[in-house]
Amino acid sequence: MTLKDLGFTDELTTLRKELNLNSFGVGRVISEHKDRYKVKTTNNEFEAELIGNLRFTAETKNDLPCVGDWVALSEYDENKALIHSVYPRSSILERKAVGKLGETQIIATNIDFGLIVQSTNRDFNLNRIERYLTICYSAKINPIVVLSKIDLIENSELIKILSQIKERIKNVQIIAISNQSQVGLNKIKAILTSGKTYCLLGSSGVGKSTLINNLIGENLMTTGEISESIDRGKHITTHRALIVSNYGILIDNPGMREIGITSDSRGLEITFDDIVNLSYKCKFKDCTHTNEKGCAILEALENEEIESESYINFQKMQREKDFFDSTIAERKKKDKNFGKMIKNVKKQRKNNKF
Repeated sequence: MTLKDLGFTDELTTLRKELNLNSFGVGRVISEHKDRYKVKTTNNEFEAELIGNLRFTAETKNDLPCVGDWVALSEYDENKALIHSVYPRSSILERKAVGKLGETQIIATNIDFGLIVQSTNRDFNLNRIERYLTICYSAKINPIVVLSKIDLIENSELIKILSQIKERIKNVQIIAISNQSQVGLNKIKAILTSGKTYCLLGSSGVGKSTLINNLIGENLMTTGEISESIDRGKHITTHRALIVSNYGILIDNPGMREIGITSDSRGLEITFDDIVNLSYKCKFKDCTHTNEKGCAILEALENEEIESESYINFQKMQREKDFFDSTIAERKKKDKNFGKMIKNVKKQRKNNKF
């Protein structure tokens, strides 16, 4: 195995020299658990931990290594290593942190493609696909939609689903597969490239881990049997994991119940480009696209030129983004006020000494 097989690029080679990291080994984080990491190199896997300076200088958890990161490391014992530095990331796939205002959670880093997996029987949800598209576009990651479990529906239903997707989503590749019969698997294999990183995204039980097992040809990832009551696989994956295969680097993810939108507007602008482009034609610059006369979006809705469900989903995610922006501003204001308080306390203590 070479560094190129792991996804190392010419840009990273240049960065290694510029950051004076040539004296350290190069590895990629394949899993993380609290403050422990598993790092893969060209010839070994190491249980790794951070040097103190790297841990103490991190301002947030997002500054620490994540699955997909490239790190500079040194061995200190058999199969053990220290992480000295994290290479700059080419992409960061993230969502709003669950239950934490104004904070983000990194899903994985240094990704080239996002495989958005949805089952066609019970999990299929166009609004959710648009959410995954949005976080992919925000991270400058190319999305591919994978429809799984097509063996559980009639072909006429599959045709209907494909038609619904194409009506709302443009310029995104769609592949329909069955992990059971392996129909469509060759189509996925044909587009996967060695050295590129693919992150699998989707709800629990849609077949992400099974797809990885089918691609690598062995049962490396633990999977659950299909529940007869809900026609869905049982939730098995609990931690993110990076797997190197002949079909590129695959990152498995636990199923996500929430895909909260962050402050980056790029994703919304690309996912809903038809709606955004119409907004520039509105009569008023501050148009809210709800009840104003001369609103180009409302006119398009009346003429059925855009999907009403897609517009409602866009409005919902736009509100989430605006709320996220406001919570960031509020947190910064609190941090600023706290800093002023600390400064005043120090000043008072200094004055009291004299």
